[in-house]
Amino acid sequence: MTVNDEQELDRRHAIKMAKKKAARDKILATKTIEKGLLIVHTGKGKGKSTAAMGLALRAIGHGMRVGIVQFVKGVWETGERDMLAMFPDLVTIRAMGEGFTWETQDRQRDIAAACQAWETAKQMIADESYKMVILDELNIVLRYGNLDLTEVVETLTYRPKDLHVVVTGRNAKDELIEAADLVTEMTQVKHPFRSGVKAQVGVEF
Repeated sequence: MTVNDEQELDRRHAIKMAKKKAARDKILATKTIEKGLLIVHTGKGKGKSTAAMGLALRAIGHGMRVGIVQFVKGVWETGERDMLAMFPDLVTIRAMGEGFTWETQDRQRDIAAACQAWETAKQMIADESYKMVILDELNIVLRYGNLDLTEVVETLTYRPKDLHVVVTGRNAKDELIEAADLVTEMTQVKHPFRSGVKAQVGVEF
């Protein structure tokens, strides 16, 4: 390719990008609403809770106070919990779950733990000092019917208008998806567990 050819490609690229920027600026000018978002991370792929913890880090980077309720992983020692605990003025973490249902093998115990965690979640949602509340693995307890779905969706729908709420866990209920502002489904393409690789420190927990 000659120098003239490169220059012509550069010129065409500049024109194309200028048109894209003008179109993008026009679209952005119409986006004027500011509100707290109801965000749902679901799907069979890895990364739902990880993405939520990333949002927590982003929020505290802006000086926002974050509340986190873990509905299932309370018995796990995780790197993100230790890291976020370094910001006690900005992050409150309540690890209230007792493990997955196949670990506890006690439905009434699971229901009691879910109800206790939900009461804590409602207190955080009502507390105006929080700007983001993460309900980690809430979808799991909803899937098993351990909480009243109608109450949960209503509470999240009528949350304070500037509060962001993030819900994680596979098998999100249709009613929650309908109420949400942003829903992301993590799709599993390949996972090392299927090849006999156990959960790795710093990746899985």
